[in-house]
Amino acid sequence: MTSPITLAIALRHQAEGVYCLEAAAELLIAHQTWLRRADFTSEFIQIGPGLIDQRPMAIVDWPAAITTLQAGYLPCSGGEHRILLIAASLAERIPVDLSEVLTGLDEANLDLIAATVLHAGGHRPLGRP
Repeated sequence: MTSPITLAIALRHQAEGVYCLEAAAELLIAHQTWLRRADFTSEFIQIGPGLIDQRPMAIVDWPAAITTLQAGYLPCSGGEHRILLIAASLAERIPVDLSEVLTGLDEANLDLIAATVLHAGGHRPLGRP
């Protein structure tokens, strides 16, 4: 299994410069669950060298991940389920019902979502280029 740190770096490289992709990547990284799950990373994330500078790039197959999640073949908690749906919606425009996914999230996850929305809108957190 590829380490979560390597996956995080590769996701950031792939998303660089596209706010919604950056926000989705940062949400997965900050949530600290999905990038540690071999059933998710080995099945739905591919890593390869970038075309220009050979930096590692990671691509998530969001439609396949969400289809598998919705079919019940990617078991997880309700919060983990909601986080993955929100990340997929930002990255791939997969529809999500905000009134459904925001209800029931704890304060820590709501804080992550608030930061994610700000990032998607172009307001990167301090310290991040």
